Amino acid sequence: MSKKRIVITGMGVVSCYGNDVHHFYQQLLNGKSGVAKISKFCCDDLPTKFAASISEFDSQGYLDKKQERRIDDYIAYALVAGKKALEQALIGKEQLSSLNKARCGVLVGSGMGGMGIFADGVQTLQEKGARRVTPFFVPYILTNMAGALLAMEVGFMGPNYSISTACATANNCMIAAADHIRKGEADLMITGGAEAAIIPMGLAGFSACKALSQRNDAPAQASRPWDVSRDGFVMGEGAGVLIMESLEHALARKAPILAEYLGGAISCDAYHMTEPRAQGEGVILCIDKALKDAAISEKEINYINAHATSTPLGDLAEISALKKIFSHPEKICMNATKSMIGHLLGAAGGVEAIATIQAIITKQVHPTINLEQPEPTLNFDVPVKAKELVIDKALCNSFGFGGHNASVIFAPYHP
Repeated sequence: MSKKRIVITGMGVVSCYGNDVHHFYQQLLNGKSGVAKISKFCCDDLPTKFAASISEFDSQGYLDKKQERRIDDYIAYALVAGKKALEQALIGKEQLSSLNKARCGVLVGSGMGGMGIFADGVQTLQEKGARRVTPFFVPYILTNMAGALLAMEVGFMGPNYSISTACATANNCMIAAADHIRKGEADLMITGGAEAAIIPMGLAGFSACKALSQRNDAPAQASRPWDVSRDGFVMGEGAGVLIMESLEHALARKAPILAEYLGGAISCDAYHMTEPRAQGEGVILCIDKALKDAAISEKEINYINAHATSTPLGDLAEISALKKIFSHPEKICMNATKSMIGHLLGAAGGVEAIATIQAIITKQVHPTINLEQPEPTLNFDVPVKAKELVIDKALCNSFGFGGHNASVIFAPYHP
């Protein structure tokens, strides 16, 4: 039996470039780094003092001010990105009332959840005592609360939960959301990821496991995937949210169709908490399964938005895996969105899916910046300036601590 076709009808982003999808992608095409010295808290005692932070978060018209003061930033980012995605999908108040809300769901995940609320709560407990801890402490640290609150605002009563698989979170969520549509359990899903871990504890934690770049003298050059001088990833924050629909549902309501979701798959390295398998066996398994799910061959992929975090081991492991799947890497255009916006952890896959779909729409692929001395084994076509490209099939990879691998495949929509 043929699989139900699934299309993307809306996208919403919150990033270091702001909240507009088109501006977000134009900044990527321009090769503009969003990485800078952290100004929202003191970093004097931290070995890394920079990130791709959101310095001016604009929620006007999307969040109630009282609510925004209470909720964790990751929830705020998810709510704004989700509502903007609905807007692009032409689902306003009038259209919401016509949807079968029992068949509309939300699957937005987070790798870290409400870290800001948690850290503030611990400080309050230590300094002021248990009675001063906010009653919102538990709800707002939960990874499922962003999707729950979004559903409450729009009335969606279908599948609603979060997946938390570290940096593979958003891709996991998209795959699961698509499966609900394919199985006939939903017509429409809001899906993606959100993260707000750029706080002292988040930076200290990743520094302690020696994952972050320490290029404090040149923050904008710190995220340098595949460059021989890379020394770790750069933290980012924000949200990337997509509207997935069955094709027949999208056509029935005359929705704008931006791209088609062909398939996806997951696997586990079962190897190490933070390091990937050097030869990429888990990644190979994941991508092979994704290609099978999409019912395409490796030869049909001509663009890869790589995980490419700028870590010494991770970048090479992904390249090793890809070269065992794709027989002609020099014919495949590949880039690293993280070179400009850092690593958004659980939100990375959602934001990078948006970059991929924008590349499909605009027929322009953004550069990978800071690639001055590429690894000799790279071999893929990695543009250092924006490049025109008609994308046939696009692969997006996300891999997380714990050995979690998740890959998704998008393509232009053809009736």
